[in-house]
Amino acid sequence: MSGAYSSDLRGRVLDAAEAGSSVRQAAARFGVGVSTAIRWVRRWRESGERTARKQGHPIRSKLDAHEVYLLGLIEETVDITLDEMRARLAEERGVRAGYGTLWRFFDRRGITVKKRRAMRLSRSATM
Repeated sequence: MSGAYSSDLRGRVLDAAEAGSSVRQAAARFGVGVSTAIRWVRRWRESGERTARKQGHPIRSKLDAHEVYLLGLIEETVDITLDEMRARLAEERGVRAGYGTLWRFFDRRGITVKKRRAMRLSRSATM
């Protein structure tokens, strides 16, 4: 993924546009895409922002609002499955979520619920 242009280049494009050059001319002069220069100038004129915004998606989940509910489900039923959680979320809260969404929600909180089969007792335990 590419990074943001330098703030120096962005400033030169904005200064050229402010000095009376058209945005398209400023973009061509500094080797920036026309649509990029148009976005920069529009944002600068509307809000005064000259710096790049943070890139990437915020790490949020639609399940964040239901955190207390989901953690309560685990406390209530220790061996609840993701499928059962999905069904209860849809039924009781009207929220549809995929398995991956639920898994990531719990993974971000460091919560793992492993299902283990019942193990046979060792010989020493039965004696």
